[in-house]
Amino acid sequence: MSAADWDRLAGDLARVLGAEAVCRERPIGPHTTYRVGGAARVGVTLAVDADKAALAEALAAHRADVLVVGKGSNLLVADAGFDGVAVWLGAGHDWVEIDGTELRAGAATGLPVMARRSAAAGLTGFEWAVGVPGSLGGGVRMNAGGHGADMAASLTRAEVADLGGGGVEQWDVARLNLGYRSSALADHHLVVWAEVGLAAGDEAASQALIADIVAWRRGSQPGGQNTGSVFANPRGDHAGRIIDAAGLKGCRVGTARVSDKHANFFIADRDGSADDVFALMCDVFARVEARSGVSLRPETRLVGFGPGPWSGRAG
Repeated sequence: MSAADWDRLAGDLARVLGAEAVCRERPIGPHTTYRVGGAARVGVTLAVDADKAALAEALAAHRADVLVVGKGSNLLVADAGFDGVAVWLGAGHDWVEIDGTELRAGAATGLPVMARRSAAAGLTGFEWAVGVPGSLGGGVRMNAGGHGADMAASLTRAEVADLGGGGVEQWDVARLNLGYRSSALADHHLVVWAEVGLAAGDEAASQALIADIVAWRRGSQPGGQNTGSVFANPRGDHAGRIIDAAGLKGCRVGTARVSDKHANFFIADRDGSADDVFALMCDVFARVEARSGVSLRPETRLVGFGPGPWSGRAG
């Protein structure tokens, strides 16, 4: 679309959501944990009472692509930006309710917050999430996990808004079709809230487990500007081990490098380039495949880039 087309779309969205909720050329990169990358042609912030059906209608009328940003903890946006509408959840989407062994939370709620709240309530089964810096909505979309567990282990249902023209429905786990770092949710789906079923536990034991996970994370994972694991683990192995075995710790492309501490963490320099991070991913993929024959699959969500060398390959 032309700049005038984007202006018209922004105007239509402002009439639906309010002028204060819509921004042209809204930066995305600074709101990700990489803190690099470009802007969306249009950005919108959804209030709790936003008319999602009217939003979907406006997006469909302009045939605009949609990107739900969340906390940006697993997202890399090209320096050129995103040719579409980026969606953020506004205030009021980060609530938590506990009823017996069921915990329901708004999609903007941080997974570590849910881990700590459930432990404080004497529930067990969600302690692992204290080490995942994303939001519940993003966690559902990618079936986030760690420390031997994932969302699929406890998720019971989620309310999903279809910004591609559908309504708002509750999806059960069968419909969500959760797999390893994957689900049936597409870019035009917005998680509104989700519910997990946990078990009665011992608060002291859960708090001790959370402390152990936090200490392990600090001791084994690097700081700096990164999204955590870049490539998904191949079945029966670990991407970090494979990259390390290829001698790629410390490998650098421009303003991006493979961490010396954990080979599946890529670090972006301050004021660096998202395109350099992507180029590093391509370089690591090619060198690992040449050395070991393993075709790694990105776990990081890539937006605004062309196809990578992993496209069409089996992991």
